[in-house]
Amino acid sequence: MEVGNCSATEFFFLGITKNPVIKVILFTTFLIVYLIILIENLGMIILIRMDHQLHIPMYFFLSHLSFSDVCYSTAVGPKMLLDLLPKSSNSITFLGCVLQFFIFCIFTDVECVLLAMMAFDRYKAISNPLLYAIDMSSKVCYQLLAVVYIVAIVDAVIHTTLTFRLCFCGSNEINHFFCDLPPLYMLSCSDIQVNELALFTVFGFIELSIISGVLVSYCYIILSVLKIHSAEGRFKAFSTCTSHLTAVAIFQGTMLFMYFRPSSSYSLDQDKMTSLFYTLVIPTLNPLIYSLRNKDVKEALQKLKTKTRL
Repeated sequence: MEVGNCSATEFFFLGITKNPVIKVILFTTFLIVYLIILIENLGMIILIRMDHQLHIPMYFFLSHLSFSDVCYSTAVGPKMLLDLLPKSSNSITFLGCVLQFFIFCIFTDVECVLLAMMAFDRYKAISNPLLYAIDMSSKVCYQLLAVVYIVAIVDAVIHTTLTFRLCFCGSNEINHFFCDLPPLYMLSCSDIQVNELALFTVFGFIELSIISGVLVSYCYIILSVLKIHSAEGRFKAFSTCTSHLTAVAIFQGTMLFMYFRPSSSYSLDQDKMTSLFYTLVIPTLNPLIYSLRNKDVKEALQKLKTKTRL
C-alpha cells in the first residue's frame, strides 16, 4: 500500500493473527480481560472514595494508579477488540494514531512516576509516622500528583511530536495491534536517530530517576524498619511495602525490556506479546496485588459487602 506524498492519511494494523478461528478465541479472551480491568480498577477507585478509612495518601495514589490503568488500557483495548471482529478493516486514521499513542504515552508515564511517588509515601509513613500527616498533607499529595501529570504530558508531547513528524512514504501497514514507537520507527523512511536519542535520554532519564527514587526510598525504609524493636512491627512495616515492590518490579521490568533495546534487536512478534502483557495483564494484576495482601482494602470490601446485604 503506497502513500504518495511522504505523509500517510491512515494506517492498517496487521494485528496479532489473521487466522479467523484464533481471532474468535482472542476476542473472547481479551474482552473478558478488558472487562475485568474495568471492574477491578473502577471498583478500587469507588471503594477508596466510599471508605473514609482509605482517605490517606497511600490510597489516594493507588486510586490514581487504577485510573491510569483504565485509561491506557482503554486507549488500546477497544480498538484491538474491534480489529479482531470479522470483516474489520483494521484501519486507523493518522490523527487517530496520534491520539492513541499520545493518550497511551501519558498514562503509562503517569503509572511509572506514580510508582515512585508511592515509594516516597511509604518512606514518609515508616521513617517518621508522627509527622506523616503533615509531610503528606492533602496539599502535598495534590502537588505531587501535579508533578506526575506534568512529567507525563511533557514526555508524551516530545515523543508524539518527534514520531509523527517522520516521513511515512512507503507501506502504511503497522505490524502491531496499536500505534507504538518501535513499529512506527520501523515503518518510517526518515532518519530516526533523533527519535531514538530522545527515547534513550528523555524517557531514559525519567526511568533512571524513578528507579533511583524507589531504591533510595527503600534503602531508608529498610534502615527505619531495622530500628523497630518488635518482630511483629518489622513484619507489619515490610508487609505494607511488598505489594508496591511487586508492582514496581513487574511494570518497570516490562518497560525497560520494551523500550531500552537497540533497534537492531527489535522483534515485533515478541514485542506484541510484551505489549499484551503490559496493556492487559498488568492492569488486571495491580488491583489484585494491592487488595489480596492489603488488610485495609480487605476490611473495606467486607464492610461494603455487609452494607449491601442490609
